[in-house]
Amino acid sequence: MLEINNFISGKKTPSETKNFVSLYKPTTGEEYARTPVSTPEEFKNIINLMKSAQKNWAETTLMKRSSILFKFKNLIEKNFDELAKIISYEHGKVFSDAKGSLQRGLEVVDFACGIPHLLKGSHSINVGTNVDSFDIRQPLGISAGITPFNFPAMVPMWMFPMSIACGNVFLLKPSEKVPQCSMKLAELFSEAGLPDNVFNIIHGDKSVVDLIIQSPDIASVSFVGSTPVAKYIYSESAKYNKKVQALGGAKNHMVIMEDANLEDAVNGLIGAAFGSAGERCMATSVALPVGKIQKPFMDLLKQKANSIIVGESFDKNSEMGPLITKEHKTKILTYIETGISEGALLELDGRKLSLKGFENGNFVGPTIFNNVTKDMTIYKEEIFGPVLSVVNVENYKQAIDLVNAHEFGNGTSVYTSSGNIARDFTNNVKIGMVGINIPIPVPMAFYSFGGWKNSIFGSNGMHGEEGINFYTRRKTITSKWSGTNIDPSLTMPTIK
Repeated sequence: MLEINNFISGKKTPSETKNFVSLYKPTTGEEYARTPVSTPEEFKNIINLMKSAQKNWAETTLMKRSSILFKFKNLIEKNFDELAKIISYEHGKVFSDAKGSLQRGLEVVDFACGIPHLLKGSHSINVGTNVDSFDIRQPLGISAGITPFNFPAMVPMWMFPMSIACGNVFLLKPSEKVPQCSMKLAELFSEAGLPDNVFNIIHGDKSVVDLIIQSPDIASVSFVGSTPVAKYIYSESAKYNKKVQALGGAKNHMVIMEDANLEDAVNGLIGAAFGSAGERCMATSVALPVGKIQKPFMDLLKQKANSIIVGESFDKNSEMGPLITKEHKTKILTYIETGISEGALLELDGRKLSLKGFENGNFVGPTIFNNVTKDMTIYKEEIFGPVLSVVNVENYKQAIDLVNAHEFGNGTSVYTSSGNIARDFTNNVKIGMVGINIPIPVPMAFYSFGGWKNSIFGSNGMHGEEGINFYTRRKTITSKWSGTNIDPSLTMPTIK
């Protein structure tokens, strides 16, 4: 039985805990490892080590930080397939999808390599007589990240490369369900020359999350996961005066207009709805076909969804793998049953899937509901599985009103050949990330990732400019070198 270690002082370190979480292979249901629930004493020791390391790292030159990040990037590229295999093994997503998610994380490392440029401040001379003004960005101290199970590499890589590039030290608590990929990344970062205790990993459950939130030595918390947990982390961290990025759930809509290229739209929807078995916050879980295309849309959608090959994660023919755990599979099956009981039309039933040799795996096939209405549970709640709801609408106004009325505001897209529709959608949809004839509008690393409404808590998204803002504090300096004495005064100073 594999026992997962923490990562402290540049090496794997066994936990002293007697409390462990069992891990099971998503494809077979077999137990294969145990993740420790680290103790408060271990947490305190890690924080003390990081406090000692932080001052030296903050004083490390930008060029030196950048050099280490470049070496880290090169090591990821050299170990790319090995990292992707770890992702597939512990999460269950197919190998091609694992590689794609790793590539998106690598793009953030690439962006962070430009930190000497990204941390440039502004400088103005003679804002007053012999008075100059300039600003600088300084690191926060210790940053922490709490990451979900669905992207064992990409989501942590949204956080720690940016934080560390900015001069912080970073404590990562990955999901206890997928601990191994983060450990490999930490080893590679250490190999790249990162000093000890600049990047540490602690494993655990909610008890460790609360230690992070309550620690007076941690300046910021970054989180991606469900909305209830995001809201909890945001509100609790605010009590301790921390900066918080807390990205929550989603219910992403795709509007398919009558003038859209139907083949392109359905192909995009298939990948967006069923890729990674629907276990991603940018999954499209609601389709809104408009008007007369509704029947041909459904016919084509069912045809293509029926052809998706669901199978073992490392089978080269597999296009969709299993869900993460048996408990999550049960949750998805319950949502399907709820959809049926509330009157939605089940066009494609993923419960009927059976894979020879993998009967104990967490597999659910592509599932499609038609005639879904906005009052149904499967429309209102994030399912986080391969379940697509189709809501038929008569016109564009009905479609955009539905999108805007939903409590989540993470991502959305519209398929159309009309520039007027595209422009109106771009300007008037109340969603943080928008795609025009793009099914999954995830921004590149030099832009920022983050939704609106109940999909985010806190003022900053991940990576890009907002990531730099989040992991630094701005300091503005106004200076005067006049060579003259200044008389004391109790009035508000003004610049003349």
